[in-house]
Amino acid sequence: MKIAFYDTKPYDKIWFEPLAKEYDYKIKYFDYKLNSDTAVLSKGYDAVCVFVNDTVDKETIDILCENGVKIIALRCAGYNNVDLKAAKGRIKIVRVPAYSPAAVAEHAAALLLTVNRKTHRAYIRTKDSNFNINGLLGVDLKGKTAGIIGTGQIGRMFVDICRGFHMDVVAYDPYPAKDSDIEYVSLDRLFEKSDIISLHCPLTKETHHIINSDSIEKMRDNVIIINTSRGRLIDSAALIDGLKSKKIGGAGLDVYEEESEYFFEDFSNEIIKDDELARLLSFPNVVMTSHQGFFTREAMQAIAMVTIENLWSFDNGKSLENEVCYKQ
Repeated sequence: MKIAFYDTKPYDKIWFEPLAKEYDYKIKYFDYKLNSDTAVLSKGYDAVCVFVNDTVDKETIDILCENGVKIIALRCAGYNNVDLKAAKGRIKIVRVPAYSPAAVAEHAAALLLTVNRKTHRAYIRTKDSNFNINGLLGVDLKGKTAGIIGTGQIGRMFVDICRGFHMDVVAYDPYPAKDSDIEYVSLDRLFEKSDIISLHCPLTKETHHIINSDSIEKMRDNVIIINTSRGRLIDSAALIDGLKSKKIGGAGLDVYEEESEYFFEDFSNEIIKDDELARLLSFPNVVMTSHQGFFTREAMQAIAMVTIENLWSFDNGKSLENEVCYKQ
């Protein structure tokens, strides 16, 4: 099998290349993201491998099909960047549904602790030999209420972490986890009751901008919002307004609405032209990371293994356990 690997980073090769040799697959690594302009590079390949910020729309899929590509392998869990309707009956779509729930849940906890105890600011101060702790006041998490939106594997693991801090936990999910002891409440009740709100749900039509000006108005004062799922779960303009008014006490963001242009790249010598991104980065009570929640040794190993096994199953006519299909 010949695989066109898009949006390649140095760490991708570390994990994928040994498996490619083991399976006798030939991978061509492209730095470019997949879109309708770069899809032409897939000619002569059996498969393409893509990541979260590649654009797999109808136009791109049309070109892939014309080039003879038979399968698109997502090396991630989310697939909101894929036009499943355009792919139906023409090209297979597979993904990595669960690579390391612990990686993302633990990163959400890291963001929460950093926002609350302001360790990012303390680190900069002490590096500059400034040992003043004024302005670094946090709160005890013990006894606070964490509202978890989405209780898949990652969400349930974050529930366990919050309970480890002796927090009360409530959750919202239209498909509650069976046989769990999680207290499920309505979305409005979660907004009203929670001191911390953490997002662990997929991006769908229903969850797009689930955090917006109306929902923020229902929240407790000084609420902390954590997002390690998808950027468009939050209306960035509404989040900025909430931070400016001090309704929101802080935010920990591993994702951003328009992240595809910036995340995973180095813009340290350039001016950020996205005004909302630049504004969020300016807040002292906002901690933003570049979609690194998944980035652990265990997760990268699992992503590479499952991706290659997905391709092997297709190549050998086996059932595709991790196929994503269009549903009306």
